[in-house]
Amino acid sequence: MAEPFKLLINAETVRHASAHLRRQWRGFDTRRFETTLLDGLDALEFKARAMRWADALQATMPADFDRACGLIEQALAPPLSVDEAGEPIGLQGGLHPDGIAGWALWGTGEWVTRSGQHAPLRALQCLHAITQRFTAEFAIRPFIAQHPEAVWPVLRQWVHDDSAHVRRLVSEGSRPRLPWGLRLQALVKNPAPTLPLLLALQDDPSAYVRRSVANHLNDIAKDHPALVAQWVGQHRPGASPAREALLRHASRGLIKAGHAPTLAAWGLTQGFDGSATLRLSARSVRVGERIDLLGELKATSAQHLVVDYAVHHVKANGGTAPKVFKGWKLSMAAGETRSLQKSHSLREVTTRRLYPGRHRIELLVNGVAVADAAFELKP
Repeated sequence: MAEPFKLLINAETVRHASAHLRRQWRGFDTRRFETTLLDGLDALEFKARAMRWADALQATMPADFDRACGLIEQALAPPLSVDEAGEPIGLQGGLHPDGIAGWALWGTGEWVTRSGQHAPLRALQCLHAITQRFTAEFAIRPFIAQHPEAVWPVLRQWVHDDSAHVRRLVSEGSRPRLPWGLRLQALVKNPAPTLPLLLALQDDPSAYVRRSVANHLNDIAKDHPALVAQWVGQHRPGASPAREALLRHASRGLIKAGHAPTLAAWGLTQGFDGSATLRLSARSVRVGERIDLLGELKATSAQHLVVDYAVHHVKANGGTAPKVFKGWKLSMAAGETRSLQKSHSLREVTTRRLYPGRHRIELLVNGVAVADAAFELKP
């Protein structure tokens, strides 16, 4: 069984960082830093541990923000490498022998956010260093919200940075609806400031950066679907395979929702010209088991299809809410029949708790429900 996520910040992580900070500043109060962090640490979940880390730095770092940033930057490990595809190569064991890196830097970024609002440019310089050893996507967001006039010129420079970690920060840090991050309401309302940045990064050589651009566009699609449909229509013709994959990933939510302009941009028709059936392998299953979906499509005309399925999960209050899962991409000829099969796990995950009751599954073709079936989920 995997260790709890919260244990990524533990006593070893604390003492490792403390030693590297002490190495850079002999006056660093290691006892106070470690006591602040370790007192009651076992009872805290991960985010609370990261916030406690920021508390410990606030209690021990110099009041001079520029000096404090310099000490932290000197205590960092060398920048993390990326592979040939531009994907980050993670830390083995979570600790770097030459300095601080990895999950310890979430709380360090929070300290920059708390302590650096009076000096946003110096704070951004520190986050530029931090993101190359972990990420600063959460820490940069309050600066975007409170100091946009200082941040946007810097981000326009960072799209050309040599580091894929920094270029990714441009996109990931400015996502309107970043999970776990501060929601950037101004960008939810009007994403225009980020569009030139995404344009500059959508053909980035790093898959790590391009994936962030796709997720950023998918964020925008939740509030401005027509804008993303237009983006796909404008940038898909003549696209490289890498850009094609980025645009498809960016469109995933709109395709699942059957958004007609997005479907048209991909050469898909809304709905399905034909007939469909859906059967399930069992009438009842238990939490932790699997159920097989057995679908069949009969096409009346030639058409390109994106087939997904939605599971209407029972909620704690007895109602239901759908969750869409990826299925198949098909091209069917007129008169063709195609059988579909998918095994669906009913194991609980950290982001979804399963409740007993009648669950309905819909087969979605280009975002439109064409067949359904139901099963009983038992404890």
